[in-house]
Amino acid sequence: MNNNQQTIERVKAGLQRRRASEKRFRLYGQVSIMTGLLALLILLVSIVSAGYGGFFQTMLVLDVRLDAEVIDPAGQRERDVLLQADYGLLLKQSLYGMFPEVTDRQEKRQLSAFISSGATQSLRDVVLEDPGLVGQTVHIEVEAGSAVDAVYRGDVDRNATQSDRSVNDRQLQWIDHLLDEKRVLQRFNRHFFTSGDSRNPEQAGILGAMAGSFFTIVVTVFLALPVGIAAAIYLEEFSPHNRWTDFIEVNINNLAAVPSIVYGLLGLAVFINFFEMPRSSPMVGGLVLALMTLPVVIIASRSALKSVPPSIREAAFGIGASKVQMVFHHVMPLAMPGMMTGAIIGLARALGESAPLLMIGMVAFIVDVPGSAMDPSTVLPVQIYLWADSPERGFVRLTSAAILVLLGFLICMNGMAVYLRKRFEKRW
Repeated sequence: MNNNQQTIERVKAGLQRRRASEKRFRLYGQVSIMTGLLALLILLVSIVSAGYGGFFQTMLVLDVRLDAEVIDPAGQRERDVLLQADYGLLLKQSLYGMFPEVTDRQEKRQLSAFISSGATQSLRDVVLEDPGLVGQTVHIEVEAGSAVDAVYRGDVDRNATQSDRSVNDRQLQWIDHLLDEKRVLQRFNRHFFTSGDSRNPEQAGILGAMAGSFFTIVVTVFLALPVGIAAAIYLEEFSPHNRWTDFIEVNINNLAAVPSIVYGLLGLAVFINFFEMPRSSPMVGGLVLALMTLPVVIIASRSALKSVPPSIREAAFGIGASKVQMVFHHVMPLAMPGMMTGAIIGLARALGESAPLLMIGMVAFIVDVPGSAMDPSTVLPVQIYLWADSPERGFVRLTSAAILVLLGFLICMNGMAVYLRKRFEKRW
């Protein structure tokens, strides 16, 4: 009896230890998840708080006299003449008129820096849209320079000494006067979505990078998806099981773990140096990303094919289907959601890659928006890298804003993958 009681006590003690161990394990898991979520929340809050301002632009409200002697002395209102007019002079005259006490040449130069170089294009567009305004005074909003933008956003420490500020005391007085006159305001930054890269943060945009990313991903899709899915079907359904296929499978798994920059070196050596394809083009970038994405697509597609029950294949053979008919008419439709999910996740990874594209020259400063896959361009991750390296404060906001746009695309692509799996997945 004593032995039985001792055994029961030992069992109870063991159960208590196991239950305590399970509770600790669950606690460790919960703490790990909460830590990860907290880190993600901190990251998102920091990016949103820094990038929110990038979607807005500081504007100056000016009353500009459209002097006919400057714009169109002949009065013909021809488009070529209107395009060549000195609109910057008209903007400076309007600003000088608000500060008649400024007569020194250096101070005038500092005052004219309040107007962005892109403001001349905005004024020219107004005149081209309605040439009848020539000779009148227009109330117009134009892009402010970086000095006005920094003061308006609070990036300038007014308590610091003049030598430690990017804006001197006189400029601060002028900007304060503009603020008191309510001639400084913020509008939605349309240049961010409609312009290419620029040396000036108030004119820089992501349109060129988005176009480059689009052409690059299109090339990647048309190369990686058909080849990857076809290779997966062959290896899983048709290839004989021998040392050669085992060697191929091992190398595919190894290629999926190769650092992405190695693919960039491969693209530089093969596509640019050997085949002499154009540097910095989305075509070369798409080829490199297709090679990088191919192992992921093959592995995901094979996993989707393996998930189809053998009974489906046996039933297809039982009704007289050939092996090709069995694969393409019965197995493929059931495996397609998993295959598409893996392909989308692989493409999402390719969309966020920058290291292999840096190796093939897509880090160049490209102002023009590419019109095809052969034009020089950059991509959104590389554009973010370039802006992050800029010392100007305005590019810090643009960097975070571009990160938000890229995260939005990645979240949409991953959400699409989850939707496809939930919508079309079959359970047995």
